[in-house]
Amino acid sequence: MSTETEKILIIGAGGQIGVELTAKLSEMYGSSNVVASDLKNTDAFNNNPFETLDALDKKALFDIVRKHGITHIYHLAALLSATGEQNPMFAWKLNMESLFNVLDLAKEKHISRLYWPSSIAVFGPTTPQENTPQYTVMEPSTIYGISKQAGERWCEWYFKKHNVDVRSLRYPGLIGWKSAPGGGTTDYAVHIFHEALKNRKYESFLSENTALPMMHMEDAIRATIEIMHAPAEQIKIRGSYNLSGISFSPKDIAAEIKKHFPDFSISYKPDFRQAIADSWPKSINDSEARNHWGWKEQYNLPKLVENMLINLKKTKTA
Repeated sequence: MSTETEKILIIGAGGQIGVELTAKLSEMYGSSNVVASDLKNTDAFNNNPFETLDALDKKALFDIVRKHGITHIYHLAALLSATGEQNPMFAWKLNMESLFNVLDLAKEKHISRLYWPSSIAVFGPTTPQENTPQYTVMEPSTIYGISKQAGERWCEWYFKKHNVDVRSLRYPGLIGWKSAPGGGTTDYAVHIFHEALKNRKYESFLSENTALPMMHMEDAIRATIEIMHAPAEQIKIRGSYNLSGISFSPKDIAAEIKKHFPDFSISYKPDFRQAIADSWPKSINDSEARNHWGWKEQYNLPKLVENMLINLKKTKTA
């Protein structure tokens, strides 16, 4: 695929995924060809064109697409699982209406390709929890999960009815060091590193044996770009692909951190996020992503922990 004529818009660029995706796409396409947008600007986008955008403002979105000649959109704006439970009606409105805005842009041929992320939150307590398959029972228990499940069906419908080239991944919990977490149930796996470096102790809001599917942010960014670059005929699932990296519990990650800091300790005080985590898979089967477009993770747990500690230590001493 030629990268010369593509103009990319990232909606929700200031979020945990958006900051790193903007940086990586800027490396590939040149900063001037990657337009960042969010409710407010940050220093992260000093080299990129930036547009202040409320993802619910359809006219403003259309104007930005026309102004910059946008061809591809990565639509990342959403209210996540834990935050969404505090404000369910707004979470539904933001997550669904903003998706319709970008799907309509693609339907009307203003853009040629669209990326929209789904999540393991589409699964629920009745889903098989071990090695969760691509096609299975989906009865999500959060507004975030309900909106993502509905979004998957809408993406597939727009593809079938209007030939919209929309692509999607069901992200597991994402762990990165470049930006703060955004209100998700898996955020403990980012907080724990900050607290390990600062205080050598951490109080987990999930119980010790709560295993969840996780992924290093670098793997997630690479998967996102790889699915967008794959030939259309290789994308055989237009709802959303299962995506897997590694699975671990708070107890597992604490044991790995103790190899670096023997005096590190962890305690457990589960809160409302425990019930959300209990409804999610413990591990994911992503054989379709591997077979259809060649997905393969690069980070295991020891490599992930080492990478996080090294890089967070640098940022704290910089």
